[in-house]
Amino acid sequence: MPAATNSSESARPDASCATLEGFAALPSAPARPTVLMDDQALADFLEAAAAAYRLVTAETPLPCFALLLGSVEAATYHVRRVAFGRNARISDPAARSEFRETIVPEFGSAYENEHRGWWMDSRDVLRVSREADSLSLDLLGSIHMHPDWHRLGPPSERGYVLSERPTPMDRHLFARTEWPLNVICYLERRGGVFYHALAAWAPLTELSSERAECSEIDLRIRTSSLLEA
Repeated sequence: MPAATNSSESARPDASCATLEGFAALPSAPARPTVLMDDQALADFLEAAAAAYRLVTAETPLPCFALLLGSVEAATYHVRRVAFGRNARISDPAARSEFRETIVPEFGSAYENEHRGWWMDSRDVLRVSREADSLSLDLLGSIHMHPDWHRLGPPSERGYVLSERPTPMDRHLFARTEWPLNVICYLERRGGVFYHALAAWAPLTELSSERAECSEIDLRIRTSSLLEA
C-alpha cells in the first residue's frame, strides 16, 4: 500500500520465513483452490481485530495479525483455526533491519512508526507450527486486518481508502513469505456497529511490476451449525 496510508500492515512472520523451508511438505493444490473457513475461526479473529481496532488512533495504527491452521484436500484449503502470537516488529533485530533497510526506503517514512506493521515472534511461529503438527493440521498462511484508516488516520492520510484488497505492501510481503493463502479482513465501524469484508489471495510469484496483482482465491465461510445442510 502507499507508504503513508495503511494503519495496519502485516509484516512477514519473523523470519523465519526461514521457517518456510519447514513448510515445504505442505500439500500442493491447484493455482486457484477454494478456501473454506470455519465460522468459529473467523469469529476468533474478528474478536481480536475489534479489540485492536478500538485502540487505534491516528498516532498508533495498531495491527491485528494471525496465522491460519487447517488442511489441504484436493482443490480446497480448509481453515479450521487461527493462532495469534507476539509482535516482534521493534524487538527483533531481523525485523528492525528489514523495516530500516527495505520497507521504509521502498514504502515510505510512515513505516518508521513502530506501531505500523507486524512481524510475528519466531518463537511463536515455532510454537504454532508445533501446535499444528499436534493437531494434524498444516500452517496455511495468515490473516490480517485493514481498518477504515481514512476515518481513523491523520488528515494527511485520509485520502486513501483501504479494503479487503492487498496493498503494495501486502503484495510485497505475500511474495516474501510465499505462504499459499493470505486473507485480508477489512473492518470498519459505523454508528457504533462493526462491519467487515473478507478476501483471500495467493502470493505474487515475482515483484517485477508495481502494478502486478495477486490472484484472488474463492473464499467461503461456513454457515452456522443451526443451518446444516
